[in-house]
Amino acid sequence: MSTDITSDHSHASGTEPDQTDAVELDRLLQRNRRSTRVRKLFAYGVLCLFVLIAIGPVLYIISPAFRESRSLFSYPPEWIPSDWYLGNFQFLFNDTSYLRWSLNTLIFATGVTIIALIIDTLAGYAFARFDFPGKKVLFACVLATLMVPVAALLAPTYLLVRGLEAWTFGLVGVDTFAGLILPMTVSPLGVFMMRQFIETLPKGLLEAARMDGAGELRIFLRVVLPLIKPAIVVLGIFVFMLQWANFLWPLVITTKDDTRVLTVGISTLQGQFVTNWGVIAAATLMTLVPITLVFLFFQRWFVQASIAGAIKQ
Repeated sequence: MSTDITSDHSHASGTEPDQTDAVELDRLLQRNRRSTRVRKLFAYGVLCLFVLIAIGPVLYIISPAFRESRSLFSYPPEWIPSDWYLGNFQFLFNDTSYLRWSLNTLIFATGVTIIALIIDTLAGYAFARFDFPGKKVLFACVLATLMVPVAALLAPTYLLVRGLEAWTFGLVGVDTFAGLILPMTVSPLGVFMMRQFIETLPKGLLEAARMDGAGELRIFLRVVLPLIKPAIVVLGIFVFMLQWANFLWPLVITTKDDTRVLTVGISTLQGQFVTNWGVIAAATLMTLVPITLVFLFFQRWFVQASIAGAIKQ
């Protein structure tokens, strides 16, 4: 009898801690779920705030682009047009050189992107895989140029291009595509990016290619380039977007519509006394469309480059 009571008591005392531990574990799980929800809500809230900051100016441009300029100063402000006005776009295409500016911008951004990718990949490969005297010093000098303000280089670059005009028989100079494109093809950040990405490639692949008798140019074209294709596409998108929106250098080096780009052309639409803000808004909106499409089309390459870098690490 006594042994039964003792066993029952021990069994009861053994189950109580188990139930207490289960309750505590359930409380901890619920607390973790609540904290996870709070962190997710905070993260999504911060992301939504940055999205509004990013797309807010674009959304603000849409309304004046489809309204007459005199209605832009009405009170209270009209955010959504009651009557969609297309006259701004008609004026833009019929009475300005917008199509010519667009073609010039496409030539400028594409030319800079192609030449910059060639230079950056070759320089990045040299800094990553070759050993030569002064390599570290030279690479440090390349990175040091990132600290020089762009505005400080405008005057010397302009004088250099003007000086080359006589030596190149007018091929490189003011109001020429060569003078517009060539000074923008040097990208220290691109050299740094390609060097870092090429350094993550396995050295055994290059050594195996050398043992098979392949030269450095063949190794670069057949082995290195296919492996760094995501990085090349990402760098190309960055360079293209940067040059599409470039304003300072085209403003300095171009004076005619034959070589003027969109950013400079749109700035000329602003008059000294009267400005048609609706036309400027329409031109700005039209300028944003191509670069947005390019980014959306190549967006998957950003993910591939990130994944490739993570796998190599």
